[in-house]
Amino acid sequence: MSPLHPLVARRWSPRGFDAGHRLDDATLAALLEAARWAPSANNSQPWRFLPARRGEHTFDLLAAALADGNRVWAPSAGMLLLVAAQTEDETGRTRPWALYDTGQAAATLVLQAEHLGLAVHQMGGFDTAAVSTALALPPTVRPVTVLAIGRHDPAAPLPDDLAARERAPRTRLPLDALLLPGPWQAPPAAAA
Repeated sequence: MSPLHPLVARRWSPRGFDAGHRLDDATLAALLEAARWAPSANNSQPWRFLPARRGEHTFDLLAAALADGNRVWAPSAGMLLLVAAQTEDETGRTRPWALYDTGQAAATLVLQAEHLGLAVHQMGGFDTAAVSTALALPPTVRPVTVLAIGRHDPAAPLPDDLAARERAPRTRLPLDALLLPGPWQAPPAAAA
């Protein structure tokens, strides 16, 4: 395996969060600033964020929209952050790379969080229509993911199945499985 930068090597998505931890304004600003500097097609910067700290009404709205499995643990995080993509520009023209670019902004934010000693768990398991309605999002702003952000607590209470997943080693597919087939992988021609 090739050597990885430590931020990449140690990053993971825990479910155990310190329910007493509160994300301060300076830390939130650092996370959003990191995301702001992510690359985007034509420098369009289509990502949009809605931060919600535990105890705030918006936090409760986001938590209520989570899938059942996420609703068990995510409300212990210090913050839920809605990440959305503005899929059209101000003239109504479609931004074909908005989702890709928004993913890059989220990844940049996650690495900044790792640098700051925070944990982030990205969730696709949420009701996007409920979030759009509850937050009165315009139709050109598409919810992409909700991030649970906070301080990891390895002793946080979790159901047995989730606690086992927390303790399990991180795994990834082998690199070969991630490469698209191409002529370089074709079997040699049979001899006549």
